[in-house]
Amino acid sequence: MPTQDPIYYIEKVEIEEDAESVDYDEVKFDDDVSDSEAEEDLETALRSMQQNLQSEGLHEAVEIPKATVTRRPEVVDDFIRNFLIRYKMTRTLDAFQREWYELQTRGGLENPELVPDCYVQNEELENRVKFLQREIEKMGRSVGKAGTQYIKMKKERDYHRMHHRRIVQEKEKLFTDIRRLKKHYQSYEPALEELKNKYETAMREKMLTKIECEKNISKISNLTTTLSNYETARATANDVTLSQMKELELDEIVQNAEEPKKVFVHPKDSAIPLEPGVNPDLNSSLAVTCHLTKPGGYHQQHSFKAHDLAISNMALHPLRDVIATVSDDTTWKMWSVPDGELLLTGRGHTMWIGGCDFHPQGTKLATGSGDTSVKVWDFSEGECVSTFNDHSHPVWGVAWHHSGNFLASCSMDNSSKLFDVVSERCRCTFRGHSDSVNSLTFLPYSNILCTCSADKTISMWDIRTGLCAQTFYGHVNAINNVEFNTQGTAIASCDAYGIVKIWDVRQVVEIETYDFEPHPANSVKFDTSGACLAVASNDGSVKMLEIEKNKVTELTGHEDGVQGALFNRNGEMLISASSDTTVKIWS
Repeated sequence: MPTQDPIYYIEKVEIEEDAESVDYDEVKFDDDVSDSEAEEDLETALRSMQQNLQSEGLHEAVEIPKATVTRRPEVVDDFIRNFLIRYKMTRTLDAFQREWYELQTRGGLENPELVPDCYVQNEELENRVKFLQREIEKMGRSVGKAGTQYIKMKKERDYHRMHHRRIVQEKEKLFTDIRRLKKHYQSYEPALEELKNKYETAMREKMLTKIECEKNISKISNLTTTLSNYETARATANDVTLSQMKELELDEIVQNAEEPKKVFVHPKDSAIPLEPGVNPDLNSSLAVTCHLTKPGGYHQQHSFKAHDLAISNMALHPLRDVIATVSDDTTWKMWSVPDGELLLTGRGHTMWIGGCDFHPQGTKLATGSGDTSVKVWDFSEGECVSTFNDHSHPVWGVAWHHSGNFLASCSMDNSSKLFDVVSERCRCTFRGHSDSVNSLTFLPYSNILCTCSADKTISMWDIRTGLCAQTFYGHVNAINNVEFNTQGTAIASCDAYGIVKIWDVRQVVEIETYDFEPHPANSVKFDTSGACLAVASNDGSVKMLEIEKNKVTELTGHEDGVQGALFNRNGEMLISASSDTTVKIWS
């Protein structure tokens, strides 16, 4: 067994400063040692020793002892020095060291005392306490910062949660609108199909008419040639000159002109009143609506669903608390107010119904529809008694004359018509607007008809002559509705951009303008006193305008555009109808 080389350990030895009687041996420096060997450190030497042992087959682990630090008790002078250095008392330190070394030189200090352990431990504990206090302060700042961050994140969470809920509500509303629009679109499909068939039929009739016209023109040309030849032969046979023939023709024209022209008069035509009637509602015009007298104005009292699709218009019964509503679902219905009880339902139109109006005696109802027809319904017979198909485009509105014998209508064909319900024929057509006529109304108990149009004008017509008596200019958008006050001295109008104007009928001037833009104003209605104006807005609200105070209040509650608003006879109730298919009672 080979002998093992002895193992050497390198140990660090401290030399105390106060060891004065120590003999030092001189170490000779070998000039032959290279620089690389001088720079070899302890780790490299140990690594080389390990490699040598492994190469010789010695696999026993060599445990390298760890260096131990022996804590030596601190003497008093070092303790004082450290204390002064810690608090940067440099002048006191210099004085202390000077006196200490003088005393030590004189031999006055033989055995310097050590600092008791309790002081050292107290100092260590004090340092530990300070360190822990700093850590506590640091942790406190971290906790405060974390608390602030938590509160901030909590607020952000609440904001995002609220935003999410609002988005969900908007999404549900959009889904509801989409479903409603789908139903609305489905209701239009049969009408579109019918219009398509009518268009194709009209085109075929047009082609047949054109062919027939060309045939008639050819026949007329042949007959003209034959007649010319016949007259030439006749003139030659009788020796009649051309000048004599002209004189005969001139005599015949003069004779025809002297004969009175006969005007066709239907035997059942009603006579148009020559003088205006007496307005019995002037007495009720003194009663002020309760919206102006009641604290807080109108409040919603009752609401009910009237139709399956959007409500387009409504009318108030002249004698009872009953209203009629018309809708895009092609039906009209009668309701008692304020309880909302259904009294009657009418069906007969094939497309949406745009307007309705009660007969002055309350026994009939007139409706105008998108199928271009105007119908008169008799409540006693429970059916349609008259139908007028004179318009070529959809009908927007109807209005009864105070006599009850005449019915006016306005249409998208740019015209208004006056029908005689007795003879059941059109008595007059009012042409003058250059765009769709959207609304019409009679001046109370007179022969003056007022119309408003998408051409931005308001016209007043005399139904006795069929001529336009006056035109009002001032709107810059299509006018949706026009209405007289009870006295007949003022007109209110509203347009598609929410502008409402009040006009003086006698002076033909604009009195006031009110701006409710950008939402369209669909209709306007005066109360019986003429001091308050209700404006049905497309933003789902009814604007209550106090004219004298120039004050506006809103009645909100509908979920879609309000199409009509009207007061009852004594002004105690306001009734509104909306595209959300509901009718609301305010009192």
